[in-house]
Amino acid sequence: MSRVAALYVAPERKAPMVPVASVEAEAGRGLVGDRHHGTRHRHVSVQSRDELAAATAAFGASVPEELTRRTLTLDHGAVPTTPGARLVVRGEEGDVVLEVVRRAAPCRVMDTEIGPGARAALHDRGGSICRVLTSGTITVGDEVEVPAA
Repeated sequence: MSRVAALYVAPERKAPMVPVASVEAEAGRGLVGDRHHGTRHRHVSVQSRDELAAATAAFGASVPEELTRRTLTLDHGAVPTTPGARLVVRGEEGDVVLEVVRRAAPCRVMDTEIGPGARAALHDRGGSICRVLTSGTITVGDEVEVPAA
């Protein structure tokens, strides 16, 4: 089982990602305090440190997780990218269920923020965009149940 390794939010578009120890997830709305809160589908973006390590190898330099603009980072494993797949974050106060909407496509900002070629290195390694199906608190260290590939 994977765990939440890191959480980041940005209060507005283009603002730096801020690490947080926990965040409230609201069903149908997203992460409280994040720029995407209240959007239709882009509630949570999920990546994995294993996929970041592969991107680092392809890029030839570090790909810092906070610069990818993703909100939730798993400690290991593959992030499902098939629409409809679900991830369950097992918190102390209950589960938060996330549903994959689409694969997260790295944008041109990756080449600006990380370096030329970062976008290509993150291709097929950028994780997923999910919507929040059930409300609750997500905390660094929570277990995350990821469906088998």
